[in-house]
Amino acid sequence: MLDIKFLRENPDLVKENIKKKFQDEKIKLVDKVIELDKDFRDSKTKGDELRAKRNSLSKQIGMHMQKKEKELAEEVKNEVNKINEELNSLEEKEKNLEAKVKEIMMVIPQMIADTVPIGKDDSENVELQRFGEPKVPSYEVPYHIDIMETFDGIDLDAARKTSGNGFYYLRGDIARLHSAILSYARDFMINKGFTYYVPPFMIRSDVVTGVMSFSEMENMMYKIEGEDLYLIGTSEHSMIGKFIDTISPEEDMPLTLTSYSPCFRKEVGAHGIEERGVYRIHQFEKQEMVVICKPEDSPYWYDQLWNNTVEFFRSLEIPVRTLECCSGDLADLKVKSLDVEAWSPRQKKYFEVGSCSNLGDAQARRLNIRLKGKDGNYLAHTLNNTVVAPPRMLIAFLENLLQEDGSVKIPEPLRPYMGGMEKLVPNKNK
Repeated sequence: MLDIKFLRENPDLVKENIKKKFQDEKIKLVDKVIELDKDFRDSKTKGDELRAKRNSLSKQIGMHMQKKEKELAEEVKNEVNKINEELNSLEEKEKNLEAKVKEIMMVIPQMIADTVPIGKDDSENVELQRFGEPKVPSYEVPYHIDIMETFDGIDLDAARKTSGNGFYYLRGDIARLHSAILSYARDFMINKGFTYYVPPFMIRSDVVTGVMSFSEMENMMYKIEGEDLYLIGTSEHSMIGKFIDTISPEEDMPLTLTSYSPCFRKEVGAHGIEERGVYRIHQFEKQEMVVICKPEDSPYWYDQLWNNTVEFFRSLEIPVRTLECCSGDLADLKVKSLDVEAWSPRQKKYFEVGSCSNLGDAQARRLNIRLKGKDGNYLAHTLNNTVVAPPRMLIAFLENLLQEDGSVKIPEPLRPYMGGMEKLVPNKNK
């Protein structure tokens, strides 16, 4: 959410930013919110004048009473009562205007960074760099579900019976691999100096609207019926929410946190839920990175975060690339975002496995997350990034580490989490 003062003083810049995000239907909201804000401030000024007048008249009542001038005192009392009635009406008007201003400000997108490429959607995202050589082996790489089934490691049919499409049972070595990757990711981030958290998996509506836009909320979040609670779509939601209405000393910055959670998503949209695979599903688990820092430090931490993901995947011998998200692909709260994509030897292309975002002060403004400096309090900046999110990670892992005999290599850093195993062997070969 933008600062209303910034919008008031820079309406043309805000309109241009909306155009860059290809949301022209929101341009008219800028003039509308300026008009409502002016009405709000005018009402507030008039209210302050009336309160000052009421205070002055109240003193006169006391003076008249001391002089036993009852009639004059009653006249002033009547005038005070009229002011009170007018103030009640004004305060109700202020309340309504303030709510309308906030409602509009919540849908006007954050100012994007100057370096963000301009484009309509993810098809216009810009490749930045590749890490590791993308290889296509001479032997066939099966579909990821088929690889899992050679290890008797997945049951989608049973999950459809219990839960419907978009769910799965993992078992045996594949389930163990899934957990091993998450455990390795946890320790990888702890070794980077991040503090490990397991947060609440449900959050209240005021936190939801603080961490994401309304369109994201509608398409992602599951509401708990009869309660003011939502299932989280990522642990970033509850981790950022942890700091709602707080003031932290700036000398304590940055706060570098890594959190594990299950994630629940509706996945509403054109892409839909996969019938057979586990690329797009309703439930998965994830290790996340979250940083709260001083505004001047957020560009540095943005680079640190995505580099951590690249390093993690490369430590497991998976080739990746980075993509700069274009303006039209940025969610409304984001200043800048970068996707990490893993190589798929079966598809001979890259696919998304993580997303790094700098949200500037957008979440901090909505949730009132402030820092205390020598010159007063100011809004923090927040950032987040995926370390790893199985089972999508399993697709990249199984395809890239599949051997010609059908076994799957276990890279050295992961072996301690797999009981020392050097490879997974298909059931038919055991």
